[in-house]
Parts: sequence; C-alpha cells; structure tokens
Amino acid sequence: MHPRVLEVTERLIARSHETRQRYLQLIRGAASDGPMRGKLQCANFAHGVAACGTEDKNSLRMMNAANVAIVSSYNDMLSAHQPYEHFPEQIKKALREIGSVGQFAGGVPAMCDGVTQGEPGMELSIASREVIAMATAVALSHNMFDAALMLGICDKIVPGLLMGSLRFGHLPTIFVPGGPMVSGISNKEKADVRQRYAEGKATREELLDSEMKSYHGPGTCTFYGTANTNQLLMEVMGLHLPGASFVNPYTPLRDALTREAAFQVTRLTKQSGEFIPLGEIVDERSLVNSIVALHATGGSTNHTLHMPAIAQSAGIQLTWQDMADLSEAVPTLTHVYPNGKADINHFQAAGGMSFLIRELLDAGLLHEDVNTVVGHGLRRYTQEPFLDDGQLVWRDGPTQSLDENILRPIARPFSPEGGLRVMEGNLGRGVMKVSAVALEHQFVEAPAKVFEDQQDLADAFKAGELECDFVAVMRFQGPRSNGMPELHKMTPFLGVLQDRGFKVALITDGRMSGASGKIPAAIHVCPEACDGGPLALVRDGDRIRVDGVKGTLQVLVEPAELAAREPAIGRLSHNVGSGRELFGFMRMAFSSAEKGASAFTSNLETLK
Repeated sequence: MHPRVLEVTERLIARSHETRQRYLQLIRGAASDGPMRGKLQCANFAHGVAACGTEDKNSLRMMNAANVAIVSSYNDMLSAHQPYEHFPEQIKKALREIGSVGQFAGGVPAMCDGVTQGEPGMELSIASREVIAMATAVALSHNMFDAALMLGICDKIVPGLLMGSLRFGHLPTIFVPGGPMVSGISNKEKADVRQRYAEGKATREELLDSEMKSYHGPGTCTFYGTANTNQLLMEVMGLHLPGASFVNPYTPLRDALTREAAFQVTRLTKQSGEFIPLGEIVDERSLVNSIVALHATGGSTNHTLHMPAIAQSAGIQLTWQDMADLSEAVPTLTHVYPNGKADINHFQAAGGMSFLIRELLDAGLLHEDVNTVVGHGLRRYTQEPFLDDGQLVWRDGPTQSLDENILRPIARPFSPEGGLRVMEGNLGRGVMKVSAVALEHQFVEAPAKVFEDQQDLADAFKAGELECDFVAVMRFQGPRSNGMPELHKMTPFLGVLQDRGFKVALITDGRMSGASGKIPAAIHVCPEACDGGPLALVRDGDRIRVDGVKGTLQVLVEPAELAAREPAIGRLSHNVGSGRELFGFMRMAFSSAEKGASAFTSNLETLK
C-alpha cells in the first residue's frame, strides 16, 4: 500500500474508533434479531403483505425466503430516473424465480440541479439530500425486509439513499444504477454555444437547440458531474455490481445487470449463509478508496460535502484534510468533461472502471482487502460484464487504455496529484477543484467585487462593469443562509472574461459542484457569511489573493481594520417562495460545509 493511503486510513480509524464502534454495535444488534417480519404481531404482518399476490404471501410466511425492499427515485421528468419506471417489475420477477419476494418499500424525491439551476428551487437541493435520507429510513422502517435495493443516480439522491440506508446498515444492500444517456453533441460544442450566448453572439434559439442536442434522451447527463461521480464512487466502494455504473439504459446488458442485482442481494442475506450487510461494507477503508477514486478522476466537488456526511452516517469522522492529503498522493488518470473534452461513454469505451480500478490497485492506492456486494476483495472489480448467448458473464477488463487522451495508466498520468486543494487563510477554509483549472490561472491577486446574488453579477457583466481583473466574492450562499445552491449561472460570464485576458477568480460559501470548470473557484468557504464568517467583512476594492497552487485564501487588509468592520447582513427575502419557507428549520440545523452541510451531523456523532 502507498504510505500516504495507509497513513490517512490509520488516522481515520483511530479518530473514528468510538463512534464507529457505537455504530457497529447498533447494526449488529439489529442483525442478531434475524428476519424482522418473523417477530411482528400477526396483525402487523398481515398489514405488510395484504396487497401481495398469493404466491408472494406464501413465500413471506416462510422465513427462509428473502424479502427485498425496493427504494426508488423514479420520476419520468428527469432523464436519469426515467428508466427506473421498469426496474421494480424486473426485480420482482427475478426474485420470484428464486423463491424470494420484492416489495416496493417507498419512493424518494429526486430533483435535478440542471433544471433548477439559477432558479429558486435550487435552494432546496442540499435539503433534498436530507429529505431523501429520511424518506429512505421511512421506507425501511416497517421491519419487513431482509435486504434492500437502492435505485438512484443523481446529485443528492445517491448520498441521501446511502445516508438513510446506513441507518439500517444491518441489511444487505445493493445500489442499482440506471446508466448514462448515449452521447449527444460534444461537450466543447455545448460550452462554446453557452459562452457565445453569454456574449450576445448566439440567439436563444441556437442555445436551446444546442442544449437539447446535448441532453437528449433517457439516462444520466454524460459529463463527469456529480451524478456520474456518484456512480463511480459507488462502484469503487463495492456497492454496485462490477462494471454496472456506465452501461446505457434500455439495453439487454443493463436489464441483465438489474436482474443480477436482485439475485445477488439475496445471496448476502442471513438465510443464504453469506451475510454481508451494508454497514460492514462501508468502513474506513472503503471510504478512503472512494476519495482516492474521486481524486484520480477529478470528480465532483459536491463530494467534499457528501462523503463526510455519508461517513458520519457510518460512525466515521472523515475530514477535508484527509481528502486533501490523499489528493497529494493520487495522480489524475482521467480527462472527462469538464476536465477534458470526452464524456462518460468515451471513458467507458476507453477502458472504464475495470482499467481504472486495476491501475489504482496495482499502484497500492486502493485497499483490496474490503467487503463488497460480490464478496470479499476489490480485485473482482477489475472485471467487466458481457452477455454470452444471453447469459451475464464477467471477463477481465482491458489492461491497456484504448485512448490515453481520456484514460491513462499510473505510469503516464495527466497530473502527479489529484484534483482537490483545501484553501485556507484569513477568509476561512474552502476547497478548489484545480484539476479543471490551467496552472497559469490558479493564482489571482486582484480587487474584490462583492455580490450576494448571481443575477447581480450577470447584470454587472452586461453593463460592462467587469472588464478588469477582479475576484468575485459571492456570499450568503452557504447552507444555513439559503440552502447552498449551485452557482453556475455565473460560469459563462466569468469564462468570457478569462478568455478576454482578465485575471478572474471566485470565492463563495456556496457550491459550484461537479461542473466546476476552468475558473479558479474557492468554494464551500466556511464559516459561511451568515454565521459571521470573514466573507461578511469583505468590501468592494479589497485586494484578495487566491492561490490554488499553495492553497491560500487571503484578503490583504490589516487585521485591525478587518476586525473593526461591521459584518454585512444577507438578504432574507429569498427564503420565501417555491417551498423554501418549509425548510427554514432544516437550514437552522445544517452543519458547516466541512462537516457535510448536514442537518444530522450532531445526532450521528454521538450514535447513542
């Protein structure tokens, strides 16, 4: 093993010892009770099976049959989740073939940051993760189940499903992906049209035509944003079947993998004798593996929020410093948009997950000695699935990349380090995704221009007020202020200015997420402005230094002057409308970004 990976793993285990032991005690106690439905009162059990057919009712009365909970994020408005419409029936049919039962235990909401981008609904996004976790817990709370299948893909959905299902970590659980949509127009062409529209050089009709050629069918968006990062991390953590992440929907192979997930989850139950519950898979080693893979692929910065929150749900205390220290030791092996021109289908064709995992394992950067949903050991994930006369089989994946412009071996990385930098200084602590930012743009020292709304920056651009070097400070965008929306409405304008030769950077207590691009952006800054963080003290014209190379974030103002300033007060009007007023209690409970921006953190730290 690489010494840095061992070092981080060992200190994570030591730091988490007390809370992890409480968590394991909790789930092992629940698992020792055997099939929960066997202990229900007769009336309770009858309620739980009343809607089942005769065959399923008879199976459920036999305690040697497995009852599998299906929890789904299906809706047919969002492309990534639309394929899930057909999964429950496929799963139920497969389970009946082996004498087991599937029950649709509950649905969880699935909102799309792409649809709500720049709109009031975006301010519900982080809160939706907590709602999904709670909805997952409600679905599993009936104690009728021996195992679970989680159907989810996108931004907050997979983290929410995992956080909720970890509270029932005594159940064997497999995450079932739906797959990416087939490729549309190139990401470069899409980005070019967006930028030309921001400059007034493309019409709205041209912009809409471009977007609809990019997002054009069922499946996840094909760029390497949060949704596809979710899939990659679930596979590296051993929560998907090997090679399942990036198989397109509505294909025979996708259907075969869904059926196999149903079969496999029953093999992990107590009745099968090969019991591997979720809480014994998600441990310190699998979490370190996920962070290594995040860095090796330049994945979504949203996971600097999600992974600490997920870790907390399993009694593990993961920090940004752990993530940053791993970043220094993990080379960047992929260039997928926004880090490159290719999309996730191109990554899959170039060698995909089997090649990536083999390279990282062989370099000692991943723990091989881990539990997975296909048994013990991560080496199985160097295989990929195929259909052989209609039967699902796994074969060894490629040992060489088919396109080193997209996916490279350890011996020839794109960069010797991963894509994440912790930023720290007198403006607080944040993170920067440096993998997408050219080295010459990673250092900016310029006067501040302070904004509290994305539209204000857009208006300033259109009025010609941003034709200069500057650092945009977008504050009062943190979790407790307005729910921490993504801030991509600014991206085309800042990109235009950088292309015109101006030195520009962004500092915010909000998010930029998986589509963080070529602009140096220090995001997730905490303490956030509404909690009295230093961003509330910044004034227009203050000179600010953003150094993505050294990881520093400073306002160049004398400490005494800074301390004497009255902190600005953010607008409150944006907390009403589009349902935002319903989430006021949750915003009050959110932890800092560094602790996952979670409403549950304080509860999970004690695990009593």
